[in-house]
Amino acid sequence: MGATALGLAVLLAGTVWGADDHFPFGPFRMYSTSDPSDADAPDTRVEGVDLTGNLVDLGERATGIRRAEIEGQQSRYVADPGQLREVAEAYGRRHPDAPELVEVRIVIRWHDITDRRPTGRWVDETVVRWPVTP
Repeated sequence: MGATALGLAVLLAGTVWGADDHFPFGPFRMYSTSDPSDADAPDTRVEGVDLTGNLVDLGERATGIRRAEIEGQQSRYVADPGQLREVAEAYGRRHPDAPELVEVRIVIRWHDITDRRPTGRWVDETVVRWPVTP
């Protein structure tokens, strides 16, 4: 009974004062809230520019790095754009014969939503860019 009481006390404390990182003893808010009906929907991607000027998709297939990993660490990349070197290096390992990258950037495409429906319009926002340095 003592263990059950302790578990319930920790669960209650986590629910009142906890954060998502404390799950299962804290609230898991990801699915418990909703955005306003006209809130734009973000779609994050990583892209690069190679030596020839071509735009290169640096998604999971090209680098092995999942989009969720990029989104989860986005504030770190913004604070220190040099960390995007990891993405460039991952691309280089998977595509050794491809032209070298000269820039890596994280771009969010904000899809316009009106009355909870996509309108087909969007705006791209480059949140961080890093010029590839040797």
